[in-house]
Amino acid sequence: MATVNNLLLHKGKDVWSVQADSTVRETLQLMGEKNIGAVLVMENQKIVGIFSERDYARHASRKGSMLLEEPIHSLMTHSVYYVSPVQTVEEVMALMTSKKIRHLPVMDNERLVGLISIGDVVKQIMSDKETTILGLENYILGRDYSG
Repeated sequence: MATVNNLLLHKGKDVWSVQADSTVRETLQLMGEKNIGAVLVMENQKIVGIFSERDYARHASRKGSMLLEEPIHSLMTHSVYYVSPVQTVEEVMALMTSKKIRHLPVMDNERLVGLISIGDVVKQIMSDKETTILGLENYILGRDYSG
């Protein structure tokens, strides 16, 4: 059963963040440059929120403006859920589904070690299913399991 650590080994442990007083413009520019859908919002090396494309779209539609010069802390999601490297991909999928979130920081003993997305989780689940199917086909057809 794949774990969060398996995801991080494949995708890498890069985490992009901004300060709470960064502007929306600066944050969106970083997200565009790095081709990412969310960033962590940090203050004094602590996570104080998360900001995603979805946060921006929701706030912009409510305010009726682009809000580019506002500080990111006024648009970010304040309650941040975390996972640990030893949690299974299935546990992570259940948390993401129940809380309707798409990005989760990975914490190991209060130390930030990565950030995973729903795309990372789905990709791993699909890979696991393909491996299971291939194994069952090989078993049924009496093929060598070593591939």
